[in-house]
Amino acid sequence: MGFDIGTASVAEVTMMAAWAVAEGWNPGVTDAQAFAVGDPRGFLIGRIDGEPVTSISVIGYGEGFGFLGMYIARPDVRGRGFGLQTWQAGMERMAGRVVALDGVVAQQANYRRSGFRPAWTNTRYEGAPSPAPAPAGVRIVDARGIPFDRLAAYDRRFFGAPRDAFLAAWVSLPARSARVALRGEEIVGFAVLRDAHAASRLGPLFADDDAIASALVTALAADRGATTVAVDVPDVNPRAVGWAQAQRWSPSFETARMYTGEPPRVDTDGLFGITSLELG
Repeated sequence: MGFDIGTASVAEVTMMAAWAVAEGWNPGVTDAQAFAVGDPRGFLIGRIDGEPVTSISVIGYGEGFGFLGMYIARPDVRGRGFGLQTWQAGMERMAGRVVALDGVVAQQANYRRSGFRPAWTNTRYEGAPSPAPAPAGVRIVDARGIPFDRLAAYDRRFFGAPRDAFLAAWVSLPARSARVALRGEEIVGFAVLRDAHAASRLGPLFADDDAIASALVTALAADRGATTVAVDVPDVNPRAVGWAQAQRWSPSFETARMYTGEPPRVDTDGLFGITSLELG
């Protein structure tokens, strides 16, 4: 029996997303198409005699930052060391970078042993969106009509690194809508809602305040006909947690944002929902 690790094909990236669905992570139905352009060499597959059994994504952003996700071993091969070998190959590719991940509770102790330290907790809140008008002086518009350099600069405030190729795909793929909040010509909010296998997934959700966050969700839910939405809310922004609870949404899932070194500086006050557990 031969085990080897190599770069995933586009079809295998789609397979990785299907594995994530099986794990209960509920990615968007077209997310894999955005994943594939984020860093084409950043998706690794472990194969036994050519058959895929493990996966990991290790995506480089800029010169010094990376994000690890999609770390999955097929249930029938767990406990045999193949996942660990895949992890080691991924971390080798990230050498010299600060690496982040969103770790499920069951794996956080293992991540600590690999040098990751928690920065905050993400709680997934799910529920029915409540109608909310845009605040006075704020317009909600299609994000695809905003000059991309402005959208990318705004996104970078909350992510901490450039991710232009990924972002361009993230806002433009099918089965999703992307909206921006404008006050005059200033961007004061940005959000994407994607169709998913269960509740429609909201992420990112960036906003200057609660009212803008609510108006973005209202517009997106109307676009998609969504009756239930889910968003991963970071507790590093207590206002965002209070906002999600005020919607009477229920917590359903928890992860920890963890880093191997000094985290990039981000505008946590406007971070109402992270973009993706898989790629950050």
